[in-house]
Amino acid sequence: MRLVWHGARVRLDVVSETFAVTEAVELAVVERSGFVESRHAGAAVVLSPDGDVVAAYGNIEAPVLPRSSMKPLQSLACATAGLELTGEALALSTASHSGTDRHVAVVRAMLQSVGLTEDDLACPVAYPSDTDTYAHMLRDALPQARVRMNCSGKHAAMLMACVANEWPTQGYLDTQHPLQVHTRELIERLTGEKMTITAIDGCGAPVYAMSLHGLARALHRIGTASERSPFAMYRAAGALVRAVRENPWAIAGPGRDDTIAIETLNVFSKVGAEGVQVMVAPNGTTVALKMLDGNPRANAIVAATLLAPAGAFTDAQLAELQANLHLDVLGAGHPVGRIRVTAALA
Repeated sequence: MRLVWHGARVRLDVVSETFAVTEAVELAVVERSGFVESRHAGAAVVLSPDGDVVAAYGNIEAPVLPRSSMKPLQSLACATAGLELTGEALALSTASHSGTDRHVAVVRAMLQSVGLTEDDLACPVAYPSDTDTYAHMLRDALPQARVRMNCSGKHAAMLMACVANEWPTQGYLDTQHPLQVHTRELIERLTGEKMTITAIDGCGAPVYAMSLHGLARALHRIGTASERSPFAMYRAAGALVRAVRENPWAIAGPGRDDTIAIETLNVFSKVGAEGVQVMVAPNGTTVALKMLDGNPRANAIVAATLLAPAGAFTDAQLAELQANLHLDVLGAGHPVGRIRVTAALA
């Protein structure tokens, strides 16, 4: 709660919020020349292959906004609404991509397949986050575009689902639109929680507050699903996971942590803004975490380190991931330190 002043009057407002600093634990540190100059505190939960909680750090029941870590749920909602995608396009439907020409070509093809264009996208215009592509666009004086925005694959899938159901494509992000109602219901089913707090994500789509435990539960159900399941939802979930693992470039991009983690460990990995991360190992062990300060630079290595004790992968695989991620702290362009997992967790 907080006090809000209105002229001479004071009103007590109830403010929805995530866990407090006192409910967080240290998950990672940034070390420079032997000196720890920054600490990342947060919360994390690890589920066994059977879905039981095997480790918890901090408050895992407090609400968080999963941001783009919710994309697998939104993608699955499109699939269960009748959208049929495979391969690269299916992986792009759950992506936070870096806006390369390769990403853009797939998204444009998705839209063209149902008679739409990037003008139908409701996400904002953006430059790509891929530095080479950005430099190329600046050199050629190319403008920002909606299709370059990291969420454009998700939005294209949403529009395709609307066309498949003859739902209006205008207003497809409205919380009362049939697609968003269906999405919310599916999220409640997978998380086991009622979505009582709705916010607007950076791309304009609804994002729902849920506990880290609920987020982990949902991703565990997706990440362990079989394409041979008797249930259509789980067949679609299995297909989504396979598409991402077979096309790790699509979900993020060159040099991006999710792509590196998938290529190195064969995990199903999805980062979210403000320090959220979900990761499902091939054996079904699942982790969900949030860095309280919103900085994601240690997310992937913390998530993988928390999965390792449950037998998700070997020490050698974890060491390979550490080598592939951008964890060095630089001084004059040379490594002088490292981003590392808090010793108690390693």
